[in-house]
Amino acid sequence: MVWETEVENGNEEVEDTSVEKAFEGKVVPQWQKQITLRAMVVSLLLAVLFTFIVMKLNLTTGIIPSLNISAGLLGFFFLKTWTTLLAKIGMLTQPFTRQENTVIQTSVVASAGIAFSGGFGSYIFAMSSEVANQSPEANGPQDIKNPSLGWMIGFISIVSFLGLFSVVPLRKIMIVDFRLTYPSGTATAHLINSFHTTEGAKLAKKQVRVLGKFFSFSFLWGFFQWFYTASDGCGFNSFPTFGLEAYQNKFFFDFSTTYVGVGMICPYIINISLLVGGILSWAIMWPLIDAKKGDWYSADLKSSSLHGLQGYKVFIAIAMILGDGLYNFVKVLGRTFIGLYVEFFKKKARSSSDPDSSSSLSYDDKCRTDMFLRDQIPAWFALTGYVIIAVISVIIVPMIFHQLKWYYIVVIYVIAPALAFCNAYGCGLTDWSLASTYGKLAIFTIGAWAGASHGGVIAGLSACGVMMNIVSTASDLMQDFKTGYMTMASPRSMFVSQVFGTAMGCVISPCVFWLFYKAFGNLGVAGSAYPAPYALVYRNMAILGVDGLSALPKYCLIFCYAFFGFAIVINLVRDLVGKKWAEFIPVPMAMAIPFYIGSYFAIDMCVGSLILLIWRKLDKFSADTFGSAVASGLICGDGIWTLPSSFLALAGVKPPICMKFLSRAQNAKVDGFLES
Repeated sequence: MVWETEVENGNEEVEDTSVEKAFEGKVVPQWQKQITLRAMVVSLLLAVLFTFIVMKLNLTTGIIPSLNISAGLLGFFFLKTWTTLLAKIGMLTQPFTRQENTVIQTSVVASAGIAFSGGFGSYIFAMSSEVANQSPEANGPQDIKNPSLGWMIGFISIVSFLGLFSVVPLRKIMIVDFRLTYPSGTATAHLINSFHTTEGAKLAKKQVRVLGKFFSFSFLWGFFQWFYTASDGCGFNSFPTFGLEAYQNKFFFDFSTTYVGVGMICPYIINISLLVGGILSWAIMWPLIDAKKGDWYSADLKSSSLHGLQGYKVFIAIAMILGDGLYNFVKVLGRTFIGLYVEFFKKKARSSSDPDSSSSLSYDDKCRTDMFLRDQIPAWFALTGYVIIAVISVIIVPMIFHQLKWYYIVVIYVIAPALAFCNAYGCGLTDWSLASTYGKLAIFTIGAWAGASHGGVIAGLSACGVMMNIVSTASDLMQDFKTGYMTMASPRSMFVSQVFGTAMGCVISPCVFWLFYKAFGNLGVAGSAYPAPYALVYRNMAILGVDGLSALPKYCLIFCYAFFGFAIVINLVRDLVGKKWAEFIPVPMAMAIPFYIGSYFAIDMCVGSLILLIWRKLDKFSADTFGSAVASGLICGDGIWTLPSSFLALAGVKPPICMKFLSRAQNAKVDGFLES
C-alpha cells in the first residue's frame, strides 16, 4: 500500500509569484531533444536502485512511501554532475534542462511503480505454492502457479501498457479544462523547477550530500548486521528491546534503517495508526483469542492453519482493508461524479459569459497551456494502441493463465477505461489512487464467476493483476502529465518516458523479484525476513470470493462484520470532524496491516516520526529542508544492501555468527547441555 499525505483542496492552483518568468529567455527544447541518451542511462541506473527498494518494502510490510522527491533529486544530481564534467572538458553539446529532469523522474517512478502494481508482493506471489501451503483450502494444482521469470515478464508486459493508452485522449480535459491539482505531480514539478534556479541548485547539492552520508551509514549498518544473522531469529533485527514476552508478541525495535526512514516520510497519523493497530491486535485481541484454544478451534492445529488463530489474524485484517477500501471507493467515486458535474456547468457558464476564458489565466498558465497543447498525441493513436494491445492480451493472457478465460478479459477491457478515468480523476482531486481496491473487486467478481471447480482462485488473482495495472498506470500517467505541464515538458516526451519507464519495469521488476525468490528460501513464510504479508491476504480474498464464508473459523465472521463496520465508521468520523481533528483519529487501513505481521516495523516508523518531530522542534527550517534527504538516504542504503546480500545467499555464503537472546531459564538449560 502506497502512503502519501492526502491533500484536500480545490481545483484552482494558486502561485504567489511567477515561476515561468524566472525561466524567460531559456529555450524549451523540442520534445525529441527532451529525451536524451544520457537521461535514459541515468533512468536505468536509478530504476534498478528504486526497484530494489520498493521490492524490499513490498516483501516485508507492503508499506511504500512516495519516492518521487528522491527520484527527482537523484536524477538532478547525476545529470548535473554529468553535464558539469562534460562542460569542463569542452564536450557539452546540450545543456541540462528541467524538461530532461522531468523525463528522468517520470521514467524512474514508472519503472519502480511496476514493482508495486506488478503484484510481486501480492497477487502474483499469492499464486505460489509457498503461500498456498499456508492455506488448507484451494491448494490443488489448478489453484497454484509458481513464479517463473518468463511468464512474469510476459504477463506484466502485456497488461502494464494498456493503462497508458486508456486516458491519453483525456489529458486536456483533466489538466487544462478541469485544472485538477494532482498534488504529488504538482509537488514534484515545484521541486524540479526549484532545482534549475541558482539558489535551488545550491540547495539541491547540499541535500544530495546529506542523502549520500545517510546512504553510506545505512548501507554499512546493513552490512554490519549481516554478520550476526546466521539463521532465522538471529541478529539485531530480533533484539528483544522491551523484553522477551513483548518480543514473542512482535513488540520490539528491529534496528531497520529502512523503516525509520519510511517513518520520517509518512504522515504522523499513519505511523500512530500502525502502532495502535499493533497494540489492539497483538497486545489485546490475539492473547484473548489464543486463550480460547481448544474451545473456538482445535488445539492440535498448526500455527499456520487458517482454521486457528492465524485465520482470525488474516480474515479480520482483510475485513478492515475491505471496509476501508469500500468507504474510500464510494467517497472518491462520489467526489469524482460531483466534480465532473460542477466542472461541466462551470465550463458552460464560463463559455457563455466569457468566450475567451483564457484571458483569466495567469502568465504561467498561459505559457504552460500553450506548450501543453502544442505537441498533441492523436486520439486515433491512443485508441488504436488500446485495441491492438487488448487483442494481443485476450489471446496471450489465457495461454499464461488457462483459468482466466478470454471472455473474462474482454469484460475487464470494456469497463477498464471508465474505471481508469475515475481513478485518474479521483487521484487528481485527492492524491489517492484506488488501484488496489479495483484489483480486489476483480478478485471477487471474476473469482466467483469462474467458480472453485474451474480454478477461480488463479482466475481472480490474475484478473486482479489485469485490472490493477490498467488503473494504476492511468493515474500515474496523468500525474506525470501534470508534472510535465508545470515544467513545460511536452506531453509527447512525458508519454514516451512513461512508456520507456514501464518497459524497463516490466523487465527489471520480475528479475529483482526472481533474485529475492531464489536467494531467500523462506520468502513468504510468516516470521521470516521477507514474509510478504499481502500475498497471503490476497490469496485468502480469492478463496473467500470462490468458497464464500465457509473458510472462516468459529466466531471469525462476527469479528469480520464488526471490524468491517468499524473501518467504515472510523473513516466517516474522520471526514465529519474536519481535517484539523482527523489528524488525531487512526486510519483503519494502516491499523489493519500489523494485525497479521506484528508491530515491530510500526515501532521503527514511530522512531522515525519522533526523530523528525524533535528535529523540527530544534530547527524547523533544517528539518523541512533536509528531512526528506535523510529519510531517502536511510531507505536507499538499506535497500541497496539487499543486492549484495542476495548474491551472497545465492553463492551459499552464510553469516559467521548467530546472535540470539534467551531467558534465564533457557540459558541455564543450554549451559547444562553444553557442559554435559
